[in-house]
Amino acid sequence: MTILILILGFLFGAALQYASLNRYNVISGMATLENLTVAKAIAMAIGVGVILINLEIGLGLAAYHVKPFLLGGIVLGGLIFGTGMAILGYCPGTLAISLGEGSLDALTGIIGGLLGGLVYTLMVPSIEPILGPNMGSISLFSLAGHQPVLFYVLLFTVGAAFIGAAFGVHKLEKTTDKRWIVAGIALAVLNAIVFSGMTFNRPIGASTTYPYLADLLTRSTANAYFEKIQGSGSWELIFLAGAVLSGLVLSLLRKDFKLTLIHENWKKHKGTSAPKRIIWAFAGGFVMIFGARMAGGCTSGHVVSGGMQLAVSSLVFAVFVFAGLLVTGKLFYKMKR
Repeated sequence: MTILILILGFLFGAALQYASLNRYNVISGMATLENLTVAKAIAMAIGVGVILINLEIGLGLAAYHVKPFLLGGIVLGGLIFGTGMAILGYCPGTLAISLGEGSLDALTGIIGGLLGGLVYTLMVPSIEPILGPNMGSISLFSLAGHQPVLFYVLLFTVGAAFIGAAFGVHKLEKTTDKRWIVAGIALAVLNAIVFSGMTFNRPIGASTTYPYLADLLTRSTANAYFEKIQGSGSWELIFLAGAVLSGLVLSLLRKDFKLTLIHENWKKHKGTSAPKRIIWAFAGGFVMIFGARMAGGCTSGHVVSGGMQLAVSSLVFAVFVFAGLLVTGKLFYKMKR
């Protein structure tokens, strides 16, 4: 099964690379509303995935994996995650892909993320009170009262609304590039494969890798949090290894592999100082992973995978992630050099 996880990670990386969704310029462009590719692809992935995954579950081929609605963790974690993501210009999964392509700021962000994961492991017993209250695992399925007709009417309506929103944003953006459609559909299909009871019976995720690997490297494994995450962490570590490999192999095939620290969008807003970029990438990675662990997931594991299940925790998390992303983008990237 390890080979299959690597292959799926490779395909995950390939899908994101196809629409440049892993690139610093694209994600930081979302933070400044100069590039809406990320928003369109996520909306498309959720819209298609809502239908695919819920039909899969309805046929008994998969099961729900709805994350609990920990109010404090979702709200505060979402804001913190969005802040780190804006500054860093990557999310936990795209860091791995861009590392494979030669992005040195992604490597710096990974190091910061590992430290953030380790610090969260050490702090979680003391901050648990602010993560609650736990409002349960709420989704459209549970809210519909297990009434099949009502559920599927709402399901297809919401799925169509997400897809319509993706095309609406595309129309506003006035660009001809439609690779985000393919990437969004590919993410939905990949999630359906991973959700299947015949494969892994779990959602795609990435952020658990960071505390898992950091705890292993520092031998900080004798704690309840590591015991809780080690199953998901080991799976996601292999998955992201496939994503790194995808970034490396495909960039070599495209002949655009290049060791890069200062990307164009950073240069445009923040200048060309290498130490400045290293410090902010490290800080962004730290903050982003700490926020992800507070909320119990990230862009792939919460926003996309959870959004496809129409989980209330994941949809609320997405709102606060984008709030943190956009506010930080406005304040951080609009400052004078």
